[in-house]
Amino acid sequence: MESTRTTTTTQLLVQHPEGDSVSPVCLTQQSILQVTLNGPGLLLTILAIIVSIQIFQPSLTCILLIVAPLPWIVHNDYVNFISLGPGGTPQTLVGYLKITILRMFALSDPYTPAELKGETYPSIGYYASHQPWLPKRSGPRPKIAGIAPQRQLDQPGSPKMYQLLRKTLERHALNHPDILHSGTSCFEKKGLALFARNPINKTCRGEICHVHHSDWSLHLNLHPDDAKVVLQNGWGERHPLARGGWLRAYVPREFVMIYAPRDRIELGVVCHIIEAASFWASGERLELKIE
Repeated sequence: MESTRTTTTTQLLVQHPEGDSVSPVCLTQQSILQVTLNGPGLLLTILAIIVSIQIFQPSLTCILLIVAPLPWIVHNDYVNFISLGPGGTPQTLVGYLKITILRMFALSDPYTPAELKGETYPSIGYYASHQPWLPKRSGPRPKIAGIAPQRQLDQPGSPKMYQLLRKTLERHALNHPDILHSGTSCFEKKGLALFARNPINKTCRGEICHVHHSDWSLHLNLHPDDAKVVLQNGWGERHPLARGGWLRAYVPREFVMIYAPRDRIELGVVCHIIEAASFWASGERLELKIE
């Protein structure tokens, strides 16, 4: 007898940084509470319960029954962590334990923007001062999983838009060499990122944004005013650890995930959001045109 297994699986076409080829990658997450038993496994479980009832006190037997599924739960959770792919945390047991501890401090509501605290510079966000048009994103929000890495599981972006975004960011850095430069993400330790040469707000070595190879979503830093506009219009959500305090050692309080663009219109909106991220990091208003 075998129980039904329910998983969330997304097939993505990923461009490798070494070349232009693409290959399918599946991001799979399963319920950590599910335990699948085949015939022998089910029989051994029943026998173990009978023996426990005969040997131990009822209270101890109940405790054993409660604790017994824990190895499977931990195994499923670890598999979920590994299946998200490489990111800012090593794919090791130590890395998994670190994320498990940090998970206890994760934001319960990633869709509510952070409140302004103390003196903020710039004093107002990019959208309040520049006012580009930011429409509402169509459809429901995609499913998001993980902390480090944090990835988008469904509503995959377009591979063409991903490649176009990479070219746009690289060209943007070349067009403003005194203000920007491109390189490998400081947060993720991999993937293309855009940096401010003289940052006015603390990020990770002035990182403005980075793009993920696995799901084509982005992480970036935004003024709290701009984050409010982005979150309210459904284009992203706050990182689970973006709550400030001692968690700033991992990500800034202004750290936001932006969903992968599915078409050229959405890519245009994402470019507007990157403009706002650039404003927060560098203080400069730089138009980002799609290449």
